[in-house]
Amino acid sequence: MFAVVRTGGKQYRVAAGDKIVVEKLDGNAGDRITLGDILLAGEGSSLKSTDGLTVAAEIVAQAKADKVTVFKKRRRHNYRRKKGHRQQHTILKIVAIGDQKEQKKTAPKAEAAPAAPPKGKVTKSEPTPGDDVAGTPTENPSPTNAKAAGAEKPAKKAAPAKAKAESGSTKNAAPAKAAAKKSPKK
Repeated sequence: MFAVVRTGGKQYRVAAGDKIVVEKLDGNAGDRITLGDILLAGEGSSLKSTDGLTVAAEIVAQAKADKVTVFKKRRRHNYRRKKGHRQQHTILKIVAIGDQKEQKKTAPKAEAAPAAPPKGKVTKSEPTPGDDVAGTPTENPSPTNAKAAGAEKPAKKAAPAKAKAESGSTKNAAPAKAAAKKSPKK
């Protein structure tokens, strides 16, 4: 079975087991995501309805494309600008193409399956019991030190008044020289 999926403003023809490179998607390597914007699906030469159809994919890696050099020049105006850019990519492995309703029927009744994602949205799927729970967010623990906890800072001490420089002092010779230069000439 194949499907045409739209993500990142581009369309991809995918089948189970394919690896594709798409625009950057949120997630880490090993996370599973669901692509819900299916434009076309079929098997062989027959087409299938895309209502409620989803594509399950696993993130293989987050990568960068080759560097692209952008060079601008306006001749006879001494204008040259050189910039570089590396596009962020996500490498996906298509796990399954199938109806989400069928997956709900096979799930045990003790667990409540989440509602179907809106069409066109990319969402993370729930990890299976055998997977590590690396993708689930954790609460931010409270900071242990007072500075990070937002404790009030102690009031700043007033800076000591500067001692006036003596003219004959070798410790601070610069003001004496400046005073000598400012004296009017006779």
